[in-house]
Amino acid sequence: MRLVCLDLEGVLVPEIWIAFSQAAGIPELSRTTRDEPDYGRLMRFRLDLLKKNGLKLPDIRRVIEGMDPLPGAVEFTGALRERTGLVILSDTFEEFAKPLMKKLHWPLLFCNTLLCAPDGSVTGYRLRQERGKREAVRAFASLNVEVFAAGDSFNDLEMIREAAAGCLFRAPEGIRRQCTDIPCVDAYDELLARIDLFLGSPPVWGGCS
Repeated sequence: MRLVCLDLEGVLVPEIWIAFSQAAGIPELSRTTRDEPDYGRLMRFRLDLLKKNGLKLPDIRRVIEGMDPLPGAVEFTGALRERTGLVILSDTFEEFAKPLMKKLHWPLLFCNTLLCAPDGSVTGYRLRQERGKREAVRAFASLNVEVFAAGDSFNDLEMIREAAAGCLFRAPEGIRRQCTDIPCVDAYDELLARIDLFLGSPPVWGGCS
């Protein structure tokens, strides 16, 4: 059996923190996992900025409600799900994701959770699992499920390298230069073509393809 695991932000939807940074007028919040490989350091930086500026979860949610998937993403995921299973492996948060999952017609999402005070202040976060993207791919492999993985950021590299096949998608130049072992594509039709090649090859463990 085969399925596809994709990152969410930058692949199917815009970067939430960049959109919120622009709406709130705080350029520092535009820093993402494309820029910072250390997710813990990045989140501490974000939480400190939210606290400093008196921003709360409802402020972020209002921005997310007005966001749409990237152009072509809905059509791409529809075509993909006609071919095989789709799982989104993301470092976003349950509290952010629902409006965007609805617009993508509810793919399965594995993500993290925010910790919030009663007044909506974001006090911390809880990871679904340490190195969760890589561990999800490993868990699928333990079930004899081959994975094609794609993403655009530092936190996607382990997932892609752990998968049976995969690529970067619209990754920034700095990541491309550092990861010459991983191919990169920039359009959904190119990504779908790579997935079709993966789905058409004989499965390693047998079973359905």
